[in-house]
Amino acid sequence: MIEKLLPSGVAVAESFGEMPDVAPLAAEAGLIARAVDKRRKEFVTTRNCAREALGQLGIDPVPIMRGEKGEPLWPRQVVGSLTHCDGYRAAIAGYAMQVRSLGMDAEPHGPLPEGVLEHVSVEPERHVLATRGDDLHWDRLLFCAKEATYKAWFPLTKRWLGFEDAHITFERTEEFAGTFRTELLVDGTTVDGGDPLLGFDGRWLIDSGLVIAVIAL
Repeated sequence: MIEKLLPSGVAVAESFGEMPDVAPLAAEAGLIARAVDKRRKEFVTTRNCAREALGQLGIDPVPIMRGEKGEPLWPRQVVGSLTHCDGYRAAIAGYAMQVRSLGMDAEPHGPLPEGVLEHVSVEPERHVLATRGDDLHWDRLLFCAKEATYKAWFPLTKRWLGFEDAHITFERTEEFAGTFRTELLVDGTTVDGGDPLLGFDGRWLIDSGLVIAVIAL
C-alpha cells in the first residue's frame, strides 16, 4: 500500500494482522519480557516486517534492538522506520548511501480525541486546518505527519523534537493523497556532519481506513 509513496531502492514490508507463528529473535526477547500480550504481538509482527524489508535488501535476519530513546537500531549503513496501529504494521528500510533518513507513521483515519490537536500543533497549522473540508480528518493527518517527521529527524540529530518545533503544510494532489512540507523551527545541526536540516518533504495517503505519512530524505 505504501510503496507508491517511496522512491525506488526503499524496501517495504506490511502486515494487516498479526503473525501468530512468528517469534522474536533471542536477543529481542528481553525487550518484551514484561509486555502485555497485545504489545508483544505487535512488537513481534513489526520486527518481522523489518526483517522482511531487510531481506529485500539482501541482508540476513538480525535482531532489531532498541536505543536509549526507544528508537529501532538498524544494521550498519541501513536506515529505516517502523510503525504500528490497530490492524496494521509496517517497516521500510534502505541503504544509507541511497537515502539519508526515513520516517513513517500510520494512524487510524478518524478524528483526534478532543483537546489533542491543541497539544500537537502550532497556531498557523490550526488556522489552516480550520479552513479545510471535512471529507477527511486533517487533524489526524497532521499528527501522523508530525510523527513521521520525528522519526526522520531523530537518527540524524539524536535530539528530541517537540510537536511545537515543526510547522507542517499540506498539498492535496489526489482525492485521498498528497504531499506535505515540514519546516523545522529549531536548529537542525546533525551528528553526522552533514548539511543542517531545514525541513522535510513527505507524502501522505489515506487508504483502507488508515492515514499514512512517509518521509524519505
